[in-house]
Amino acid sequence: MLLHSVLLHSVLLHSVLLHSVLLHSVLLHSVLLHSVLLESVPLQPVLLQPMGPTAVLLLSCPDQPGVVASVADFVWRNGGNIIHAEQHTDLSQAGADQPGLFFQRVEFELSGFAVQRQDLAEAFQPIADQFDMDVLIRCSDELPRLAVLASKAPHCLIDLLSRWHMGELAAQLVLVASNHPDHRELCQFFGVPFHELPVGDSPAEQDQKMQDLLRSMSIEQIVLARYMRVLSPEFVQQWPNRIINIHHSFLPAFVGANPYRQALERGVKVIGATAHFVTEDLDKGPIIAQDVAPISHRDGVVELTRKGRDLEVVVLARALEAHLDHRVLPYGNRTVVFH
Repeated sequence: MLLHSVLLHSVLLHSVLLHSVLLHSVLLHSVLLHSVLLESVPLQPVLLQPMGPTAVLLLSCPDQPGVVASVADFVWRNGGNIIHAEQHTDLSQAGADQPGLFFQRVEFELSGFAVQRQDLAEAFQPIADQFDMDVLIRCSDELPRLAVLASKAPHCLIDLLSRWHMGELAAQLVLVASNHPDHRELCQFFGVPFHELPVGDSPAEQDQKMQDLLRSMSIEQIVLARYMRVLSPEFVQQWPNRIINIHHSFLPAFVGANPYRQALERGVKVIGATAHFVTEDLDKGPIIAQDVAPISHRDGVVELTRKGRDLEVVVLARALEAHLDHRVLPYGNRTVVFH
């Protein structure tokens, strides 16, 4: 009886070990196959389409009665269904003879809408004229042509490429351009064209070549993913409120170069990151998104830089996603960011 029990236990143990070896072999084969596929085939983006196409109305005008009702009536009369509506009134400059500023974002379904998308602006114009509105109309399935500019630091670029691949960025990622060659293989892995434009002895010439490249590719939106070059006024003027930069400080503190060194020398207790529209004034454009992280007196520049990188990645992605989703309304040197 004892011998039979020992033999049975031995058989069961051998079966378990054999099953474990086979399972490990299958898993290893799967991992190796997945690795080979990743190395041989460039990644393709996964487009997330949770609903049918929608239209977004982004508008601003003097605050006055009837705006919300008129916009909703326009959608209703044409057989539309509003799925998101947000508004904000800025009374900071209001006075006896000066109304506040009204901002609104309305998103409605295009399926069954009586007005064709190419005629939306013309159909809405009487309402815009009545209320002295500035209006922007965008459709969710019309993806803008996006370019990312980067220098040597890879963290923001890697994150944006990954988000684009997973379908989290509502844009056509047309190209990545850099003043260094470092990101060529990374871009090849994701299947995105890479262009190297070194600065050399003529920064002005490099700036002009970058403009020429972006115009030739019909680029509509630009992201500076730690692109460590100052854009010329002529460059900025061609894409107003369409260039987003990530600055590695909590603006308006520590403008310009080496903000982590500046923060250390000032003895701050938090560090931050700021995503903003690029203007001709360095690091002073309208702010879209910001975040901070606590730091210790023990932290040196290396630790501040490491903690700051995490902030930069998240803040830049948050700002870009909001902009591509048509949730950002710049006015003056400020923005309204709808959620």
